[in-house]
Amino acid sequence: MKHIKFLLVFITSILSLTSVAQNTFTPELLWQLGRVGAVGISKDGKNVLYNVTTYNTADNSNSTKTYSIPITGGDAVVVTNVDSIVGNDKISPDGKYIISNEMVKLKKVTGSDYYPSLTKSNVYIYDDLNYRHWDKWSDGKFDHVFLAPLINGKPGDKKDVLESEPYDCPTKPFGGPNDYVWSSDGKQVVYVCKKKYGKDYALSTNSDLYAYNIETGKTTNLTESNKGYDTHPSYNQKGDLAWLSMRRDGYEADKQDIIVSDGISKQNLTKQNDLVQVITYKWSNDGHYIYFISAVNGTQQLYAVNSPRLKKTFDIKQITKGDFDITDIVGQVDNALIVSRTDFNHSTELYTVDLSLGNLKQLTHVNDSIYSTIGVSKVERRFVKTTDNKNMLVWVIYPPGFDASKKYPTLLFCEGGPQVSLTQFYSFRWNFQLMAANGYIVVAPDRRGMSGFGTKWNEEISKDWGGQAMKDYLSAIDDVSKEPYVDKNRLGCVGASYGGYSVYYLEGIHNNRFKTFIAHDGVFDLKSMDGTTDELWFTNWELGGPYWQKNNLATQKSYTQFSPSNFVDKWNTPILIIEGGKDYRVPLEQAQMAFQAAQLKGIKSKFLYFPDENHWVLNPQSALVWQHEFYNWLSETLK
Repeated sequence: MKHIKFLLVFITSILSLTSVAQNTFTPELLWQLGRVGAVGISKDGKNVLYNVTTYNTADNSNSTKTYSIPITGGDAVVVTNVDSIVGNDKISPDGKYIISNEMVKLKKVTGSDYYPSLTKSNVYIYDDLNYRHWDKWSDGKFDHVFLAPLINGKPGDKKDVLESEPYDCPTKPFGGPNDYVWSSDGKQVVYVCKKKYGKDYALSTNSDLYAYNIETGKTTNLTESNKGYDTHPSYNQKGDLAWLSMRRDGYEADKQDIIVSDGISKQNLTKQNDLVQVITYKWSNDGHYIYFISAVNGTQQLYAVNSPRLKKTFDIKQITKGDFDITDIVGQVDNALIVSRTDFNHSTELYTVDLSLGNLKQLTHVNDSIYSTIGVSKVERRFVKTTDNKNMLVWVIYPPGFDASKKYPTLLFCEGGPQVSLTQFYSFRWNFQLMAANGYIVVAPDRRGMSGFGTKWNEEISKDWGGQAMKDYLSAIDDVSKEPYVDKNRLGCVGASYGGYSVYYLEGIHNNRFKTFIAHDGVFDLKSMDGTTDELWFTNWELGGPYWQKNNLATQKSYTQFSPSNFVDKWNTPILIIEGGKDYRVPLEQAQMAFQAAQLKGIKSKFLYFPDENHWVLNPQSALVWQHEFYNWLSETLK
């Protein structure tokens, strides 16, 4: 009897665990996940420090704790004295100085700036462009680097390294503390800056590296000859400076390479490999190699390349392989790297990588308890012939417990960019695992414009927004729709940014393939986009130039053939339109025009407006509204 009782208890436990494992992934569970971010490796090389940010959707708050875990794995412990464990890289190597950044008011902008007695006025006065950027209007303040001597461990009087110049470091909108670093000898501060103002700033991507000499106070432009982006400076202990560089001004998605200088000559380490588009990098401990991340074949992988000091020819080696994304490099300990990793079914965790074999071992397990309760989505690589006879990778993500004998509603996902990599990312908005958990098959094509398939594939989308990329989308959904488990009467199309543009454009040319559309922060009218977007280099490069250039064939083709607003007469399908009020990259009127057109045509449509969000949705409760409205709309329109 005891054996029978034990067996019954065992079976009940197994059934219970099976039941738990089949829980449905929900938006609320998504926002319960801890978000892992690396801090660094301890000075003794024994531990990795990382942050975990958790969100409380009840009161719209978040909190972050820092943990330390042994390199070999084990239990993580909370730490508070981070600088004493990993060090502070903003302190000079000789310990004499510290660098930091803060805002400086340099330009008159507000009504009270011009009329000091009118303190209650609410006016902004501009006489040049770049009056707003990403999600902020210019207020005349600029972020500057400051140098201060350390006196008894505390900063003394500070010196403005940029000397009241009206430029930003860290750069806007995404620059950070890594935009300014110490030289290995502690004699110079190297910082990233785009020293352009107004119209010149809005039209150019030309940022440079500047070296500020502490002793003389002299500043030298280290990258003056290069006209594109120069960013991410870092030194090895031998005094070699590395950075990331793009060659062409105005092209924000140009091939990004690693440059190394020994102070005399510069070498491009990755130029010869057409597939390499460097995302981020880290020096090896001995300074002989640089480890970097690049997209390849629908994933992001870890690579190594030797430095010029080791050998004058550069051998690039891929270290990791698999259907996952390496998203960051924390640092090296002996023959291992600490990296962060994601895939379509898992958010960021830290891993160790054996540099000899490329094997990965999971180090942190922040979200295991949640993932153990939900079903895993099957992810499949599929190669589809395009209309110009190319092989295109298409990711297909299936619902947990997928049954090929059933029919499923299916979503075509349109990626933004337009030049970007569609890899094994994990998004807290466009989350494929969540889409699949709600019963949808997801079709995600690596269409023209995606990184990891060579520069030609990546660049073919510029000045051809509504051309081959749209055919690639339709090739993907048509191919997958041949499968008996795809319900061709319940196809949807969703996307944001250029993906939102794609939704608007496909609404006019899809020939009744789709039953519903969802566009977030999408470009609807190319002329008004060019007239209101903050970064004019983007539309100049992608569309060919300003809309008034009547003799520019590329420009006129863009504004006539590729503007979704020109095809509204063919719209006939329900559409959900979403927009952030602080999105100055794809401004509000794009969504207003699309929604108004749909309403006046009598098309079932809804406008979801987030006044305080930019090109993304970052507020926890707003994000939950976004998710629920997204799935409510699909439920209504894909019945």
